[in-house]
Formats: sequence, structure tokens, C-alpha cells
Amino acid sequence: MALFNLSDTICALSTAPGTGAIAVIRLSGPASFEIIRQVFKPADKNLEIASVKSHTIHLGVIGNELTIVDEVLVSLFRAPHSYTGEDVIEISCHGSVYIQQKILELLLSMGLRLAKPGEFTFRAFMNKKFDLSQAEAVADLIASHSATSHDLAFQQMRGGFSKQIGALRQSLIEFTALIELVKRN
Repeated sequence: MALFNLSDTICALSTAPGTGAIAVIRLSGPASFEIIRQVFKPADKNLEIASVKSHTIHLGVIGNELTIVDEVLVSLFRAPHSYTGEDVIEISCHGSVYIQQKILELLLSMGLRLAKPGEFTFRAFMNKKFDLSQAEAVADLIASHSATSHDLAFQQMRGGFSKQIGALRQSLIEFTALIELVKRN
């Protein structure tokens, strides 16, 4: 049985749970743009979500035909140029727990499922946005409590450890080739 179904479109709260000034809810997967088109009404009435450029932010309201839940900012990231390598939407809403819950309920009612812990990063790994070392570093970065742990995790997430391993691997290949050459002579 697969740990994660990569064909699903998933959603989850991306900011810490609880009340704050803002909260971010992330969607990732093939139905992201279609779902947001159905639940988000842009302030710019001429804006068609299906045709907007990647890496843009739009003001509007989120809800269904009966109720507006909140005024939000929607950030759009088209595959493969997103964190997960898939189509990604980030909804920045007011940080009320009630609002967060209502938006998640709305998304779930549209057929999305809640992401499992680590699933966004797993999708990034599966879509070759990160190697395994970088994917593991995301959790270390989130858990960092000091400048040292932050710096190490950030360097690893940016590929520092992977680059060192790659350079070591290349040196070993060259060394092995030299040994074979010496053995033949």
C-alpha cells in the first residue's frame, strides 16, 4: 500500500495551528487550479484564474454560493515551478481558527483531502525538487532552535551536503579509474 497517493490534490494548514494575524492554507496537485476557480472570487472581476501567470498573488473572497468565509490573498504557482513541482495554491487568510477550519472544510467538500505530515515535501522529493538529504533537512530547518542548527539545516536544504557527497563520489570514481590504469600497466 502506498504511503501517499500522488494523484490526489491535497490541502493543509501551512502555518502553525492556532490564532494569529494570518494563516496560510496550501493546496497541491492536479485539481488545485480548478478547485480555487470554484471557491475564489477575485476582486478584479475580469481576472480568470485559469489564465493567470505563475507566481502571482490575487485579492478576493473565498466561499461558496451561500457564504463568503473571508477576504484572502491567493498565490498561484504552476507546475513544475513550485515547492512540490505540482500546481500549488496558497491561500493567505485571517488567522482565526474558525476561518481556517471553514476554508479547510470548504476545500474538503470540493474533493480535496488533508495532506499527511510531510506530504508536501515528499511530493517535492518525488518530483525531483529535492534529493533525500535536502528533504530531510526541511524537517531539521523547521525544528531548529539555534543559529547553528538553523545554519546547518539551511545549508543542507540548499544542497550543501549533497554537493559534498557528489564531489566525494566523483573523486572516488577518478581514484578507481587511476587504480585500474595502474593495475593494467
